[in-house]
Amino acid sequence: MNSAPLSLKRLGWGLAGGVFVADQISKVLILDLFSSGPQAIKVLSFFNLVMAWNPGVSFGMFGAIGAWGPWILVAITAIISVVLAVWLGRAENRLTAMSLGLILGGAVGNIIDRVRFGAVVDFLDVHVMGYHWPAFNVADSAITVGAVFLILESLFYSSEKPKTDT
Repeated sequence: MNSAPLSLKRLGWGLAGGVFVADQISKVLILDLFSSGPQAIKVLSFFNLVMAWNPGVSFGMFGAIGAWGPWILVAITAIISVVLAVWLGRAENRLTAMSLGLILGGAVGNIIDRVRFGAVVDFLDVHVMGYHWPAFNVADSAITVGAVFLILESLFYSSEKPKTDT
């Protein structure tokens, strides 16, 4: 397998680092804000800041899998992160590198929470037209955007190299 050009690696790893830093800073600020403060802060009519501990994964799934649950999730996420890092090292286009960087930065941000706290800090609370979305964080947002980009890339981007006539 070929290695990705250095510019693609820098793009992907730069995004991963940026997401990780933004995620961790936002969580430190939220933990400080809600340490002795309000239960929720209304920002817009459809958006609040809250403080929620999520011991599970997306939408709180697997949140009740016992004392070993966070460590099992750390192990699974770490394995997935290694696979994504290898893939990033072989990315062949900007969209793949960006997508993998977003996912990787978010995954590592949530791993850090699980190791430090046994759960992930969620704080973005959206509710629209009677639907209340489960709280999420910067890492979750990056993972979602990266996954959507990867899906779009797989549907619309051809990885086949053009054939040359000889």
